[in-house]
Amino acid sequence: MSKKNYLWPLLTMGSLAAGIVLGGFFSKNGLPFSVKEDRGRVKLNKLIDLIEQEYVDNVNTDSIIDMTVNNILAQLDPHSIYISKSEFDEVQNVMKGSFVGIGINYYMLNDTLAVVKPLPGGPSDKAGLKAGDRILYAEKVQLFDQKLSNDSIVNLLKGSNGSKALLKVYRKSTNKTFNVEIIRGEVPLKSVDTAIKIDEKTGYIKINRFAETTYPEFKTGLESLLSQGIEELVLDLRENGGGYMEPAIQIADDFLKTNEVIVKTVNKKGNVKVTKASSKGLFTDKKLYILINENSASASEIIAGAIQDNDRGIIVGRRSYGKGLVQREMYLGDGSAVRLTTARYYTPSGRSIQKPYTNGLDEYNSDLSNRFKSGELYSKDSIHLADSLKFKTTGGRIVFGGGGIVPDVFVPLKNKHGEDAIQLLMKTSLVSYYVFEEIEKERAALEQLTATELSEKIYNDPKYFNDLKAHLKASGLTFNLDRHKKNIIFYLVAEYVHQLYDDNAYYHWIIQQDPMIVKIESM
Repeated sequence: MSKKNYLWPLLTMGSLAAGIVLGGFFSKNGLPFSVKEDRGRVKLNKLIDLIEQEYVDNVNTDSIIDMTVNNILAQLDPHSIYISKSEFDEVQNVMKGSFVGIGINYYMLNDTLAVVKPLPGGPSDKAGLKAGDRILYAEKVQLFDQKLSNDSIVNLLKGSNGSKALLKVYRKSTNKTFNVEIIRGEVPLKSVDTAIKIDEKTGYIKINRFAETTYPEFKTGLESLLSQGIEELVLDLRENGGGYMEPAIQIADDFLKTNEVIVKTVNKKGNVKVTKASSKGLFTDKKLYILINENSASASEIIAGAIQDNDRGIIVGRRSYGKGLVQREMYLGDGSAVRLTTARYYTPSGRSIQKPYTNGLDEYNSDLSNRFKSGELYSKDSIHLADSLKFKTTGGRIVFGGGGIVPDVFVPLKNKHGEDAIQLLMKTSLVSYYVFEEIEKERAALEQLTATELSEKIYNDPKYFNDLKAHLKASGLTFNLDRHKKNIIFYLVAEYVHQLYDDNAYYHWIIQQDPMIVKIESM
């Protein structure tokens, strides 16, 4: 069961800031955590005991301890973090690449739980649930007209692997109510959104994070594209905040030739580990493009740095986030854990791409807004890195360290007449929720259309634009929407395609106006 009651994406792998901080770039192998008994620890334990025994009011000392741990880690670096017991399972599910549930995306539509999509191959899909179904009861508990919180709904629908979920469902298309028994099971959380051909010779693979299942998903996609005769590949790492180190290395290995360096790590003792490519690469001699932006971090930067420093491919986009610290997950014995920075990583040329954090967490977290203010996201000339941080690729090209990967080919955000703001608006839940409600009015007819027929219908019937415009204005937006009509209709079609079809259809549509793809096609 999805824990979000909005549609895209399934997990806010959206939440990019959280993905960068929580996902980061870390080893998945936790080690027992131990701290040497010393005066400071004795003092802290004594204080907690005194609060429990003597303080005038009842206090949740667990919350105090959690706060203390967070405050300690905040003094170290921005990516050493604490994961509380309540957060741990969800975080682990994201990185494992699956969760146990019934497997649906849903909205609360007029205080009724409406299925947006059953996840392909998941328990609800196998049990026959369809988009548009309303779940009225779960385990004989009424869900409609109850103003239930999202957590309450999730708690009713989740359960152990193999357990039964008894639901009463109303299907609008047949005007019938029926009971269905769903066997809860593992629901995959894809980290590879799509692997498609975007023209006769070019493959495109989009990765949203680096989890346990990422490399098998990537390999399956790449092998499929190779069987279709691709001559070049676009690997899209935009908005990818990182994750596990191992799949990033495995993917880089598929692009590099034997013994080419992928990454170097250096720990507290100065021990250096150099990871080199094997002889098993699947895609070592064809044209390669890597797409990055300001939210591509950590493991994404490992791949981009390895490709750039070995002069293996072309990095396209905007300067990446700048995270060059390695975390290890360590368990605290009560269901919680810390991810502690234990090493730094360096690209093959020897550069650290970690941006400075000595001025404090607030300044560190303001980096993206500072890039907006400086104009860096709109002009490559606004990128300023120290000349002292120059390095050379294997082919002798100059590259820079000290704050992310600077692309070989810069592609700015669209800033003409607020086009970037329109694009962001059209990808929000405000629009996706509206589209779901509109689809419900004519679902049976729309589901009979191909994606091409659907797009023609929306472009040719002014009702679709005018109704959306009225909805956005009623929501308080003050944009001159007529000025952006062409773009709005394009992204409106994209949302209809996303909800009615699959991810492949969505990406086939959306990349038609993707500035980075357009740039590559012109090269």
